[in-house]
Amino acid sequence: MTAQGHSELKFEIGHVLFIDIVRFSTLLINEQSEQLETLKKIVRGTEQFRAAEAEGKLLRLPTGDGGALVFRNSPEAPVLCALEIAKALKSHPKLHVRMGIHSGPVNEIADLNEQANIAGAGINIAQRVMDCGDSGHILISRHVAEDFEHYPRWQPYLHPLGDFEVKHGQVISVVNFYNDEIGNPAVPEKFTKTAIARTVPSAIKKRRTYSMAAMALGALIILGGAGLFLVTKTVHMAGAGAPASSISEKSIAVLPFQNLSDDKSNAYFTDGIQDEILTRLSKIAALKVISRTSTQKYKSEPDNLREVGQELGVANLLEGSVQKIANAVHVNVQLIRAATD
Repeated sequence: MTAQGHSELKFEIGHVLFIDIVRFSTLLINEQSEQLETLKKIVRGTEQFRAAEAEGKLLRLPTGDGGALVFRNSPEAPVLCALEIAKALKSHPKLHVRMGIHSGPVNEIADLNEQANIAGAGINIAQRVMDCGDSGHILISRHVAEDFEHYPRWQPYLHPLGDFEVKHGQVISVVNFYNDEIGNPAVPEKFTKTAIARTVPSAIKKRRTYSMAAMALGALIILGGAGLFLVTKTVHMAGAGAPASSISEKSIAVLPFQNLSDDKSNAYFTDGIQDEILTRLSKIAALKVISRTSTQKYKSEPDNLREVGQELGVANLLEGSVQKIANAVHVNVQLIRAATD
């Protein structure tokens, strides 16, 4: 299927730095104004901000107690910007800031006031990563860390924290980014209280029973409804060969999607599609969704689906491929029952 005639959406991968002032609501009005103004000056004074803005590769989203910067030039840009901000904050001990970083799909939209705005999983996940931190923390998603861990320069900064359940039962994997001079080495308070195992907990509220095909493909239809993709499906469902009783029928793992694009840099775009689907599926309360971290070692179209399903503890697998050619996107998705292939 091909996405055509929707060029106005400008859907792409953004490298997002989300920033906010900790305990902003407890400040007096004049203190809020002063701290916001100080933070704005610090952010605008960074080399990464100025360079990206000069190239037309920067989008800004104010959030009241901070803001989000969407860099479109380099996945390193938000990290380098965060380091510059953290260094500058040492001269402002009363300004307590936390930051979150993620690379994922974003698109420019118009809000109810016809003002330019930004939306997408890239923004949402960056905010949720940031929300896991305390004052001084620079937290990055595991998705970003997986790219950075191949470079000796960044390896000493990466300190995995594990998985954390956020809104709507979604699970994100978070890495603390710090060294001896920059960042906060302490484990975030939220992780010490409610850190969870690598998979979504089984105690989920019961709702109406939906077919697995409707749930998974319904998430994709939401994307298509936004004008991004027209999705075709191939669904294999069988009555025989039910999975072991210990595996919930309402469980699914989204395997890494294949990047079929000639430009291998579009791997970010492919990963963004997987992240977007995971985000949508995680909002279904009756569905157990395995985290992205747990599925990363598996390729799409694995040799033995039954073994993969048993290892991940799921009855169903979603696999697929993404090919981006100019302004066209081709997405192929298959929902497969692991026990019967």
